[in-house]
Amino acid sequence: MSQPNFKEAIEKIDRANAQDPNTETYQGKEYPKELLYSQRMTETLLSFEPNASEELQIAARAQHIERWKINRNSYPMDRIGYLKWREELKKMHAEITADILNEVGYDDSFSERVSFLIKKKLLKKDEETQTLEDVVCLVFLQYYFEDFADKHSDEKIIDILQKTWGKMSDKGHKAALKLPLNNKSLSLIKQALA
Repeated sequence: MSQPNFKEAIEKIDRANAQDPNTETYQGKEYPKELLYSQRMTETLLSFEPNASEELQIAARAQHIERWKINRNSYPMDRIGYLKWREELKKMHAEITADILNEVGYDDSFSERVSFLIKKKLLKKDEETQTLEDVVCLVFLQYYFEDFADKHSDEKIIDILQKTWGKMSDKGHKAALKLPLNNKSLSLIKQALA
């Protein structure tokens, strides 16, 4: 069996995400949406937890792998539908990633750990799952929150912020409060935490 190849695993995840038909423009350049998201996840993880394990780094990079393949509107547009959609996505992300890890020489126990993290098992109890959740929340707050907040009522945003905050650790909270957010976002966060 060949040595597992971390770099090749990341390249394969990126190649998969580069197929995303949805795009996002960032700093004047157009990117496949999930490729950009995965790069933001890695960047945020490494600044938040510089000693992250290979398992955690791969789980962060593959967090949304090929997400566009399961459409949100293929599920009822209510809370239950949303949660079902999220569960199906986690399962799919974990399976695609496990296949990639297998191809590049990782053993089953490594793949299982990455799947465990992608599925966000034992949040608040498993340190790496918690770190991954913190990073997901930080990426959302830094890159997606302001656009999202513009499209919804303050009440809904405050509710979402309270739920997001509840999933984060103290270390995550401290990092979130240092993000370069606009005044409206900071004010909504303060209201949510009041």
